[in-house]
Amino acid sequence: MAKKIGFMCTAFRDGLQSVYGARVKSEDYLPAVKAAVDAGITYLETAGGALFQSSYFYCREDSFDVMDAVRETAGSEANLQSLSRGVNVVGLESQPTDIINLHAKLFKKHGITTIRNFDALNDLNNLIPSAKAIVDAGLKHQISVTLMGLPPHCRSAKVHDAAFYLKIVQDIMDAGIHFDSIAFKDATGTTAPSTVYDIIYGTKRIIPSSATIHFHTHETAGLGVIANKAAIRAGTDFIDLSLAPVSGGTSNTDVLVMWNALHGTEYKLDIDPEKVRKVEETLKECLSEYFLPPEALSVEPLIPWSPMPGGALTANTQMLRDNNLLHKFNDIISYMTEAVEKGGYGTSVTPVSQFYFQQAFNNVMFGPWEKIADGYGKMVLGYFGKTPVAPDAEIVRIASEKLGLQPTTQSVIERNDADETKGIEATKKILADEKLPITEENIFIVSACKEKGVAFLHGRGELGIRKGTTKAQVASGNGEYMVTLNGRKYAVRISGDKTFVDDREYQTEITSGIEKAEVVPSAEGIPVKSPMPGKIFKMNAKKGDVLSSGDCLLVLEAMKMENNILVETGGTIHEILVKAGDMVQEGDTLAIIG
Repeated sequence: MAKKIGFMCTAFRDGLQSVYGARVKSEDYLPAVKAAVDAGITYLETAGGALFQSSYFYCREDSFDVMDAVRETAGSEANLQSLSRGVNVVGLESQPTDIINLHAKLFKKHGITTIRNFDALNDLNNLIPSAKAIVDAGLKHQISVTLMGLPPHCRSAKVHDAAFYLKIVQDIMDAGIHFDSIAFKDATGTTAPSTVYDIIYGTKRIIPSSATIHFHTHETAGLGVIANKAAIRAGTDFIDLSLAPVSGGTSNTDVLVMWNALHGTEYKLDIDPEKVRKVEETLKECLSEYFLPPEALSVEPLIPWSPMPGGALTANTQMLRDNNLLHKFNDIISYMTEAVEKGGYGTSVTPVSQFYFQQAFNNVMFGPWEKIADGYGKMVLGYFGKTPVAPDAEIVRIASEKLGLQPTTQSVIERNDADETKGIEATKKILADEKLPITEENIFIVSACKEKGVAFLHGRGELGIRKGTTKAQVASGNGEYMVTLNGRKYAVRISGDKTFVDDREYQTEITSGIEKAEVVPSAEGIPVKSPMPGKIFKMNAKKGDVLSSGDCLLVLEAMKMENNILVETGGTIHEILVKAGDMVQEGDTLAIIG
């Protein structure tokens, strides 16, 4: 009789993140959640990771409301799992103990059963605080070891092989960390199947028999099915699988593909394939209006050289599209290997994968190592924990000089607990100053999402989803139209030289054709130009202010990085040509100073 292999369905977290950059509104996929449960799929990943922040950043939704809706849809018996990044929980920035505890408490309150707890550096000091919080909250704790295949020319390094990972498993046991299960998470899908086999086989002989083993990989590098089969032969209890259209390519192996791959072997998935086909049809229909990035559908043979997680690849290409920079993608990816090698070989998974990408982005846009990404620089300086090997000494020197920080060996949790700008009390003050309700949920939202969390709570959240139009209409001249922009519908009425958008009147002039609009400054002086495309995140000065050389004019956001735009020449600001929320291109004039 064939042995049944369990699986977690990742479609409603990692699948959405890997294919759509997590920019999907919950109302559009909840019918598929119900269909999955009705088909007997009751172990579902539904929260955490980038999905948490994405709700506030792009979807105008409260993640806690979404978790409640998913639990109501899935029913009380479903095992709903969330993904947590150790001391970073569900953000890119690390947190103090009280916020880590609040994370576990709130996720339990809002319907989560199990939390997968990982650290990109595999630093146990970053896992122990979150592990304790998860267990104390009464949740099931799935501790995770993050995997990655080294780029080919780096494989002489004594890291990211079976012996390296099995030592981490033994260290977990020696540290006495309580866990119900252990997961091996290969977000890039680059670990060789032979290595996967050795890791799982060795782990079975280290951990208690009561603990289950889970294996997670992606199809990005084309190894998903083979790696899953290696894990199964070695004795894994569960694998992670997804559902079309958020399976394959940058996502996880499809349930039906894996079911077919195991046909005729001594293993099987306990599913009704016809019912699963219907679930996939439902999910395809649910997501039919969303823009499907072409890069999400394919295997990329270069990923082993430039390890980029499937869940980060499409999120980054979506942001590049937002900033009209998609043509730079191949150049950025080509710098990834060097960023990994010189950064200390941390596993390329969030947040470290984002640090690698941001630094590669800066190397392309500003020249190699001319501008150090804040996260990457702090990582090589030790502010995110201990990297598997020491970072390149010259890069450490450059990062220290450019960021004005000294290297540290202090643990992340010790530093954060001593930081008066972090934690519950500091966040309560922010909420009070903003005249927002002080609730545990709001405290966590602002702690994890910072200014964007505050903007959401004020009702100023942005809608950044991408939906295609299936019934495109070409309109010109007077008339009434429904215009869909980034998923939001606007009622537009054009009447002569007046245009009404949702009943707000604008004076307009409509001409045929497109010509580039030129911004003509109304005052003489020196223009301050944007060094790169991005969105104006925050204005630090106004017309009439006097700035000195090196003062910050504004903050420009690009690729999840906040870039201070400094004036090179001091003087009085004669004119400000942009405002917060504006998109600008490289070379655009931001202000006139003289």
